[in-house]
Amino acid sequence: MTPLRIPPPARLPSLTGLRFLAALLVVCYHLSRQVGPLPVLSPLAWYGRSGVTFFFVLSGFVLAWTYADAPVPAWRFHRRRLARIWPLHALTTGASLAVYAALGAAVPVTAALWSLPLLHPWGRSTVMGGNPAGWSLGDEAWFYLLLPLLLRLRPGLRTAALCCAAGPLLWLAGSAVADPGLRSWLLDYLPLSRTPQFLLGVALGLAVRRGRLPVLPLLPTVLAVAAFHLALVPWHRAVPDPAWHSPYSASQLLSAPLFAALITATAQADLHRPRGPLARRPWTLLGDWSFAWYLVHEITFRPWLHHYGHPAPGLPTATTWLLLTTASLALAAALHHLVEHPLERLLRDRPPHRPTRSPRVVRPRPAPAPSPQRARRR
Repeated sequence: MTPLRIPPPARLPSLTGLRFLAALLVVCYHLSRQVGPLPVLSPLAWYGRSGVTFFFVLSGFVLAWTYADAPVPAWRFHRRRLARIWPLHALTTGASLAVYAALGAAVPVTAALWSLPLLHPWGRSTVMGGNPAGWSLGDEAWFYLLLPLLLRLRPGLRTAALCCAAGPLLWLAGSAVADPGLRSWLLDYLPLSRTPQFLLGVALGLAVRRGRLPVLPLLPTVLAVAAFHLALVPWHRAVPDPAWHSPYSASQLLSAPLFAALITATAQADLHRPRGPLARRPWTLLGDWSFAWYLVHEITFRPWLHHYGHPAPGLPTATTWLLLTTASLALAAALHHLVEHPLERLLRDRPPHRPTRSPRVVRPRPAPAPSPQRARRR
């Protein structure tokens, strides 16, 4: 296959649709662990937190795609990104603390204070912040600091290959850490450990934009991602989670190359077929809601579990899954349209203030007096 030579569009809408599917994977993971498992669905989503790995790779890809040929000053880029993530992060952190207090649970005030400047993942005791789902935003803030430098360095395919190798190396290095809690923080949450995933996305975003990659077939790539997660099911039964070589950390670190291939194939499909299934309005709308859904879904689970407890297995669990999924998604839609999108537009680049000028008054000029010669002719 020959590399793609099509002028790149400004947006790749199918990637927005993919964001919803990754968020759904994370939501099903939390439903399985917190509400109760369901046959078939829960084993498939048991390692669904790898959807965060997908978001990190996707973030690098999309930002490189967006800013590669339209660089902006670093301060303006950082302002745009903070306008994108911080208002909803602050709001959901406050909502999460309020729910903790209302339910009589311990309120993580110190961790919440560290999470407001997006520094919480750098500390083991503060990593969950005030809203546990918001830990990944601290990693994203670190990536945003790196991106202007990365765009100057122009990482290529060799860098992408090194990033693919970094995941297995980090996973194997976990054997040197005996404390499971410390190992989990180092491998799953620490921004430095997640940086290769973002850098992989940046390198591939630049490569696709420059037409330096062969076109990847979409369907085989989708099947490879699905096969990887299916393989985690028997692996989970054979190896307990506390082991350093468990599939739990593997799902976080080893899935990055597969997700990168999926993102690349989907982007290339958008370039060939701009009206693909995931580029249609229902999917892109759900993708727009996915950031708010990711931040708010656990907050909606807590009051339900506090008042009603865990449902009985079978149909009651399935009904609770459906109810909580629908309620949290509806809340996310409202937050996106009423809070996230309006505040992002307000806090992004503002046009320079131009003083209004008073309208110029045009006064009619008096008609010139007739010359003596014209008067004589008359």
